[in-house]
This record gives sequence, C-alpha cells and structure tokens, in this order.
Amino acid sequence: MATETAESKSFGSNGNQMMFSLFDTIIRSPLNRFMEQAVDEGKIPIGYTCSYIPRMILSAKNLVPFRVFAPGVSSTEMADTYLPSTICSYTKSILDFAINGRYDFLKGWVLTSSCQHMSRFFDNLKHTVNPPFIKIIDLPNRVSESAIRWMMAEMNELRTDIQTHFQITVSDEDLNEAINRHNDSVQLLSAIGELRKNKTPVISGTEFHKLMMAALVAPEAFLFKPLSDIKDALSKRELKEDYRARVILVGGQLDDPAYINIIEQSGALVVSDRICTGSIPGLDPIPHGTDPIERISAHTLTKTSCPRMMDNFQARLAAIISAYETFQADGIIIEAIKFCDTWGLEARELTDSLREKGIPVLKLEREYRITGEGQLKTRIQAFIESMGK
Repeated sequence: MATETAESKSFGSNGNQMMFSLFDTIIRSPLNRFMEQAVDEGKIPIGYTCSYIPRMILSAKNLVPFRVFAPGVSSTEMADTYLPSTICSYTKSILDFAINGRYDFLKGWVLTSSCQHMSRFFDNLKHTVNPPFIKIIDLPNRVSESAIRWMMAEMNELRTDIQTHFQITVSDEDLNEAINRHNDSVQLLSAIGELRKNKTPVISGTEFHKLMMAALVAPEAFLFKPLSDIKDALSKRELKEDYRARVILVGGQLDDPAYINIIEQSGALVVSDRICTGSIPGLDPIPHGTDPIERISAHTLTKTSCPRMMDNFQARLAAIISAYETFQADGIIIEAIKFCDTWGLEARELTDSLREKGIPVLKLEREYRITGEGQLKTRIQAFIESMGK
C-alpha cells in the first residue's frame, strides 16, 4: 500500500490518491489486469448489463461476472448505424464497443428485458457480434410472490443453459459459496461506505465509486485484499473539510467516477448514492436460507428497486429520504441519461415528491459520456448557492 501524501489529504482535482491507483487502472479498460489473469487461468467471463441480473449465478464455479461499461468511449458511429437516435447513449456506447471487439474476451452475455433499449441491444448484439452464448431474462414488471416464483424459473433456466453450453455443473453448493463470497464483498464495501456518514468523511464520493465499479468489473477473489487494505488505510487518514454541501446522488446507469468528481470539484460532496452501480441498495447482503435459487431470486427482485417497477415508487422515495437523513445531506441531485424512459419519468416524480417535503433537488439530464463540463459545474454551484451554502 502506497503511503499517503499531503496532496491526497484533500478532495477535488488534487485528490487522486496513490492508494486508489489500482482501482483507477481496473476501471480504465474493459479488459483489466485481474480479468485478464482470470481468463488466463481458464475462468469464464460473462458480461451483463443490469442489476436485475444476479452476479451470484455468474460467479459460481469458474464463472466470472463482468458489468458491461464503455470507459473512454468517444463516439458511437458504428452503433448509430443500427440503433435509432432515441436510444440512450449507454446502449449505443456498449454496442459500439461490442462491434469494435472491445468485449471479445467475454465468453457469453446475460441481459434482461429491463427496458426497450436493452431489448434492442440484445437484438443488435446477436445480429452484429452473434456471441456464442447469449441469454435474455424475462423480467417481471412488479414484485410479488408470483413474480418471485417467475424469477426462480428464469434463474433455473439460466443455470441449465450455462451448464449445457459451458459443460460445467453448477450445484446448490456452488451457488451457496458464491452467495457467501458476495456477502463478504458487500460487507467490506459497506464498512467503507459507512465512513461517508462522518461530518468530515475520509473518503470522497468519487473515490468510493471507483471501488464500487472495480467490484463490478473485476473478479471478487482478486479484490478482497486491496479493499481490506483501503479500509485499513482510511482509518488512519485525515482529510480537510473543503466542500460546501453534502448531497445524495440519485439516478440510473452511471459508471464513470469522473462525473461525480465534477460534482465534487464544484463544492458538493457526494456522501451517498442511489444509482444502478451505487451502494443503495447494491450493498444489501443476501439473507440466509436453504434454497439458493430462491434466495437469489427474492433478493434480486425485491432489493434492486428499479423505476420499471411502478408499484414500488413509495418504497424508493422512502429509501432516498432515509439516506438523506442518515447521511446528513443538504440536498439531492438526480441524474438521468437522455432518452432513458424509466428514469425520465421517475426523475420528474421524485423531484416533485422530494420538493414537497422541503428537500432541495437538482435534476440533471446527461449523456453517457461526459459532455458540457463547464455547464454542469455552473449548475452545481448555483444549486449549492440556492441552499444557502
């Protein structure tokens, strides 16, 4: 573990600590060094695109899950040929990366019918790349006992298809071991995340998101010691209080810590996040039980809490308000990728509901890759000033 420098004691543009350099490297490219090592060892990397896809099944036996992202994407020229202009830029970015061979190390794909954009991605991925193994999970539209039974059937079918295609056996014992590894990982990340509650946190939102993203794109076994080292190092770290406001970040797909860094450079410290790749509810452990498929299905369906589940709006609102109070936030920033149907509707309803409760809210529409940095900083700074900070 590298020693902490004086420069690393502050947030913002000078806050790229040596202790986080490993995680910076991991999220710089789809084929990171740990994934490359796993492939060399004969592991089977499986790409997935949604929190409703259970990593536990994709990490059983010698499988390795990889949350698909497109770091550094500069254009979507190839994807634009196949997808209409009203498809979100995340979908276009990962299709472009796929067409250009950036995910060729993957041995298979598992997707969901979470939105029409992902369904179109599935169609075009099959048409352009035609991966040797590709599966789409038929996701229920609400949470209920019958929906959990439906999800269990989908998970059993996924397990069967994986076993048949890759000629492996994924037993209940394998799944229980994968669940235990998952719980160990989220427990460690949760312990680090708890440090964000402090009045003067020892970790910024940008740094924490680097850890979260690394945990989604690299094998769990390789990250446990580096994450433990980070946790120990943070206990000895001191950071000066150079932010003007504490905010909760809410929204959909966000896998670039640089976006959060812009927010924090503008004076708003992100102390908690309810995003697709964030800690709420992404770090909830899976409860104990006897049937691993039932445990995985119930957990995945009930804890993910995506806006596509229209009946669960009040539960999502309550979770955000709880985080706002627990993390002593001053306001909430809601971000949504342009043309995202689910978050486009959710963002408006959330904004109205939170403002009715007297909570300051800033709603931002963005593209998948960072654009308009100056305009974003101006809006963040104006939001901070509107809160009297």
